[in-house]
Amino acid sequence: MTTTTPTPKPGTISQDEEDARSVTRLRRALKRLWEVQTRTAFLNGLTPTEEEALLKDWAMHARPDQIPPDGDWAAWLVLGGRGAGKTRTGAEWIRAMVFGKDLVHGLTAGRVALVGETYADVREVMIEGVSGLLAVHARHERPVWQPARRRLEWPNGAVAMAFSSEDPEGLRGPQFDAAWADELAKWRHAEATWDMLQFGLRLGLTPRQVVTTTPRPVPALKRLMGAADTVTTRSRTADNAGNLAPVFLRRIVANYAGTRLGRQELDGELVEDRPDALWTRAQLEAVRIAAAPALRRIVVAVDPPASSNRRSDACGIVAAGVDGDGCAVVLADESCRGLRPEAWARRAVALYHSREADRLVAEVNQGGDMVAAVIAQVDPGVPVEMVRATRGKWVRAEPVAALYAQGRVRHAGAFPALEDEMCDFAVDGLSSGRSPDRLDALVWAITALLLSGGAEPRVRGL
Repeated sequence: MTTTTPTPKPGTISQDEEDARSVTRLRRALKRLWEVQTRTAFLNGLTPTEEEALLKDWAMHARPDQIPPDGDWAAWLVLGGRGAGKTRTGAEWIRAMVFGKDLVHGLTAGRVALVGETYADVREVMIEGVSGLLAVHARHERPVWQPARRRLEWPNGAVAMAFSSEDPEGLRGPQFDAAWADELAKWRHAEATWDMLQFGLRLGLTPRQVVTTTPRPVPALKRLMGAADTVTTRSRTADNAGNLAPVFLRRIVANYAGTRLGRQELDGELVEDRPDALWTRAQLEAVRIAAAPALRRIVVAVDPPASSNRRSDACGIVAAGVDGDGCAVVLADESCRGLRPEAWARRAVALYHSREADRLVAEVNQGGDMVAAVIAQVDPGVPVEMVRATRGKWVRAEPVAALYAQGRVRHAGAFPALEDEMCDFAVDGLSSGRSPDRLDALVWAITALLLSGGAEPRVRGL
């Protein structure tokens, strides 16, 4: 009698294959267990001195943005969000300079200036803080803090002196070969204090300074960023998430991510207003709401590009609705760059359906009937209102900006890229020279909702 092996049903695996997969999973589990046991045995075998040396080995723990950059720079500007590790970066750089352990250049420093907003900030953050100078040193290296003299002294003879931005004249006289300036964007007399510090950096062959700060659009910081001998690195709060309380991350990120304050305080971005722009960031923050109310009409506006290569303008795609009080609410910005017509049309139609919109408004200056045709290929059931621009972008945008000023437009959430265009749009366009495609789509959407006739409204809820 001949025994035959049953043929597995389609979509199933044989017993041999299942056994092989089980062996693979077991091997991986044993490898992870071995790695954990090996690491644990290694750590348990360290002496207290070796443990401290491992913990204080900055090269093992530092992120790439916390390592001094290459090059012949005079100032290393560390722009970062709250809790991103800026203080630790500054303290470790001073420690490395004092002991000749600079991770990149091998430089040393014997006379150091520590400059903060106030003397209390220098002491409580830069020196005695949890990531300050006293904390980052091993016990045998640790300097002695003399509060009465506002002075740190290291065992090797190096000295650091504390200075405050409230007293720029205090920097007259002393001289240094290294400096650490903390929170420059908050300094009381930033320009005068910075200038006095530069006059004091005159010892050694290559006096240098590190500046650690959360960015704010103040003249002193912008001047430093524009200097030819400044190198800037950036870090976000999220980059240091492993060292921050999870509840802080959940609460703060949920409340501020994407807003102007969040981009500045969490992402370390320098967020500026253009003086001649139609919108300001403060204005946009004032109209921001957490969620959209019930809306009686929704449109998706599309500002298509003339071509579809990587250098083409973006395809502006913005959804907005109008509530029962006659106020427009911006709901989404799905603008994209470099997509072919069928791809951006599919994106716009998906937004139309996800928002249960009433119609899709499309500018046809660039594509004529092609715009409606390509949308119809994706979904012929989508109603398309074709609009044609007969006036310049500034003239079309002005009435919409007036509605914002009247409080008749709100933003349901944050739209950083769109809001950047809005706050950079002046009579001569964007400062980058690019086309304001996201803004164009916004203007068409708000115009369709509040400045022109449209379809009969339907009652809906979000």
